[in-house]
Amino acid sequence: MSLSESGPRLSVETDDLTLSVDGVDAAVHATDRRLFVEVESLRDALRIARRLPDESVSNRALAELMRAGLTAEVRVRGRTVAVAGADARPGPLSHRLGLAPAELRLAGVVGAGYGDLSAAIRRARRLFS
Repeated sequence: MSLSESGPRLSVETDDLTLSVDGVDAAVHATDRRLFVEVESLRDALRIARRLPDESVSNRALAELMRAGLTAEVRVRGRTVAVAGADARPGPLSHRLGLAPAELRLAGVVGAGYGDLSAAIRRARRLFS
């Protein structure tokens, strides 16, 4: 994946990249036009989101993604919960929550939340078995 046009060129070529934010590790991988950030739980995704730079820095980063035609996805256990950049299509919920121009994918959030709950129940059953 590379980002250029009129600014400095950013090029990332790796199979394994880990992003660590506030004690949360996220696996990062890319295709030609998409960057995927994979976290284990919704709680981890929220912890990362809370530690993002201030709004002006985030808005510039989103603008650069869009200008370069790139898209970033945040995924929890393989479910896309948020999309930013060229392919993001923010709906009314994204606007209401102040997330636009990023897109919140409610179905992904619900599915990831269910997965988090199921994992917690499995852990509790192992404790009491």
